[in-house]
Amino acid sequence: MQVSENVPLRSYNTFGISAKAKYFAKFSSVEDLAALTTNQKAENAPMMILGGGSNILFTQNFDGYVLKNEVSGIEIIGEDDEHVYVKAGAGENWHKFVQYCLDAELAGVENLSLIPGNVGASPMQNIGAYGAEIKDVFHELTAFHLKEQELVTFNNEACEFGYRESVFKKKYKGQFAILSVTYKLNKTPKFNTSYGAIFNELESMGTEKLTIQAISQAVINIRSSKLPNPAQIGNAGSFFKNPTVSKEQYEQLEAQYPKIVAYPVEDNQMKLAAGWLIEQCGWKGYRSGDAGVHVKQALVLVNYGNASGKDIYNLSQQILESVHEKFGVQLEREVNII
Repeated sequence: MQVSENVPLRSYNTFGISAKAKYFAKFSSVEDLAALTTNQKAENAPMMILGGGSNILFTQNFDGYVLKNEVSGIEIIGEDDEHVYVKAGAGENWHKFVQYCLDAELAGVENLSLIPGNVGASPMQNIGAYGAEIKDVFHELTAFHLKEQELVTFNNEACEFGYRESVFKKKYKGQFAILSVTYKLNKTPKFNTSYGAIFNELESMGTEKLTIQAISQAVINIRSSKLPNPAQIGNAGSFFKNPTVSKEQYEQLEAQYPKIVAYPVEDNQMKLAAGWLIEQCGWKGYRSGDAGVHVKQALVLVNYGNASGKDIYNLSQQILESVHEKFGVQLEREVNII
């Protein structure tokens, strides 16, 4: 394990932001991680576990330890009549894991194809797309408590999953490093094509027989058509969460904006499409220097080359304020701000 100093992080975050870590190291086992977090330099230094860097915005250098999670491996560890349990290292690429499941004819993650990032971020963010969320297929995870130096297992309930939320984002933020995640996948598919764009894309593909592979390809086609590739344009995917409002507030908004995009959720509430709200405020395609809003998807903020993290953050703040002023709705950032 080599600990390096003043390491550039531009290649380690999908926004392509120039920032530096005071100390930087990679780990691929719990033994490596334990050694890194108990050395003399690490005792009082801030610490950050870095995965695929796909949901993070550096607005400054990190004056502490950045530990890159490279725990690998994917294996089937059990099954019952209806399910197969697959364990994956937190450092595995998420889409690679989805492909593994598709190849094994295991259903449940096909709607989550092509989401950037690594396996470890999937429960942390409760990632979701096209009508599916991680909590639907999550079984358990193993995490390392950085201070107590012990392994802890979290089941579905213990993770307290919410909309793009879990205990690891707030309650236990910065306390654990996720090492592996076990998913409960279905032997018999339960096809989820309720999201309109999937159904339409399957039709345009000329799909005759519905399969998890066909749904995955439809999702890949949709995402590729409207979301920028981080390898070409720096971004972190959806920058904002879709806000939830009361039925009463929604009806007031609908009376004023009949084309508002929303769908019902639990507790008699409505979830609004943040991208639609942002677009109505005129931000879609906006650019100031190298910081901008993507031309095809207003939810995505982009770095066209040399934008700083503060440039992106300041743009997001302008968007938050304009949406609140026009609609009375408070957006929330989905991306982690450092």
